[in-house]
Amino acid sequence: MLDNRIVLITHATHFVGGPAAEEMAAQGARVVCHDESFVDPTAREAFIAERPGVETTDKQSPADLLADMTERYGRVDVLVNNDAFPALRASVEEADLEDMRRTLEALVVQPFALAQAVLPGMRERQSGKIIFVTSAAPFHGLPNYSMYVTGRGATNALTLSLAKEVARHNIQVNALAPNFVESPTYFPAELLANPEAKAKIVKNIPLGRLGKPQEAAATIAFLASPGADFITGHVLPFAGGWA
Repeated sequence: MLDNRIVLITHATHFVGGPAAEEMAAQGARVVCHDESFVDPTAREAFIAERPGVETTDKQSPADLLADMTERYGRVDVLVNNDAFPALRASVEEADLEDMRRTLEALVVQPFALAQAVLPGMRERQSGKIIFVTSAAPFHGLPNYSMYVTGRGATNALTLSLAKEVARHNIQVNALAPNFVESPTYFPAELLANPEAKAKIVKNIPLGRLGKPQEAAATIAFLASPGADFITGHVLPFAGGWA
């Protein structure tokens, strides 16, 4: 259980951010969700209405997010870097270098900077957990998606290095690396409503089905829990056996 743990989840409207917020709040955590869309009060209110007990922040920079969390609760016990950026399709020869820079900024630099911001407090308390939600794609590689796969792979590598760097401070760092999760961020609803298109996707998955967002959320909550205090430096594929 996560009683009174202070949790910050980024890009909460994407991937498994919303389900993770719900699961962790249900386990007793105080959950604050970040998303670019929350600068719009209507989007913020809609998100909260579906998730009673979950809070939001419209702060964007790592420094502002940390200041907001410190003002509210005095600390961040668990950081879930649920970072989102479109998987831009382009061959390496045709890729725009500015797209590559934007991909790395979103998927590597920003999560790095936010981890950098929360670490001093965790180190002082000799306790903390950082969870990166990345992708299983770097385990295989995806033709024409090298920008995205490189960004995700870099954060997987960051997980391994950072875990060893901060382990002596009782801070655990892990990554959940999903693929084939039933989420609009991965697969638009109209695509999954097409039986032939869905069958084409599912045939790649050894378990023969898409993953459920709630399953990913439960795994994230476990990694944030005391039950995972001796687990660090792992990039855990969440892809039904594909990786």
